[in-house]
Amino acid sequence: MPIYDYKCLECDHQFEVIQKFSDEPLKKCPECNLNTVSKMVSAPSFRLKGAGWYETDFKTGTKKNIALDDKKNESSSKKDNKQDKINTKNSKDKKAG
Repeated sequence: MPIYDYKCLECDHQFEVIQKFSDEPLKKCPECNLNTVSKMVSAPSFRLKGAGWYETDFKTGTKKNIALDDKKNESSSKKDNKQDKINTKNSKDKKAG
């Protein structure tokens, strides 16, 4: 959600508010309670919610896709385990026969 900067034109109080894009701009100042608040032009700020933002967005080079690498390693280890079971079974069958 975006973080908006506001300033009261009467008492010069400045504050930030987390709002949805669809929310109406604030009008009332929390300090002087007058309807003299104006939204300021500022650098965009927003809050990222949810898992994985840091892992996927702030890494560079080969470290960028750590989540994908983990999935690849997990699937390859499952394949290795499955192959080990097949090899063990085949070894037992050869010894029995």
